[in-house]
Amino acid sequence: MKLYGNETSPYVRKVRVMALEKGIDLPLVKADYADPASPVHALNPLGKIPVLERDSGTAVFDSPVIVEYVDALKAPALIPAGGESRWQVLRWQALGDGMIDATVARMLELRRPPELQVAAAVEKQETKIAHGLDWAEPRLRNKTWLVEGQLTLADIALAGALDYIDFRYPHDWRARCPQLAAWHKKIIQRPSFASTRAPGMK
Repeated sequence: MKLYGNETSPYVRKVRVMALEKGIDLPLVKADYADPASPVHALNPLGKIPVLERDSGTAVFDSPVIVEYVDALKAPALIPAGGESRWQVLRWQALGDGMIDATVARMLELRRPPELQVAAAVEKQETKIAHGLDWAEPRLRNKTWLVEGQLTLADIALAGALDYIDFRYPHDWRARCPQLAAWHKKIIQRPSFASTRAPGMK
């Protein structure tokens, strides 16, 4: 079983952290999805990363599906099987992925030639990120874990998103979200996060 992607992708990192927390060996095969000859295109018709190649040769994509697959391989579960807890965990994942999506969109807009950049487009993505942070802050209530009083995908998704915001959109979100900042500072000390930090990440 192999995971195709790169070290800087937050979606790839989410899967890698999940696998490490589960004690599952999941080698990362560095692959440039922008290269037409990349194996990613043969495994995922959308040409996106991450993509997981199973021992059978069949593939699983994309990150929300891959983490479900990885979680099912070995106990204990980091995604509840059902009930309110499951929806809470998936909602936190959606929030984390959504903030990452906005961070990527902002970055791509700013990489365009200056004369083609649209300030309103950048502001739109920054507003999405700010709303996500503001939504998360009061829901922490000094919690160690977001759901069920234990580590779940919710924590992995949110912490990874905050790390990526720091990486691609560094700004002082901590001043207005002190509970979120304190929570993030603690969770990223876990070995699974430390060992998957991309070069250049603080």
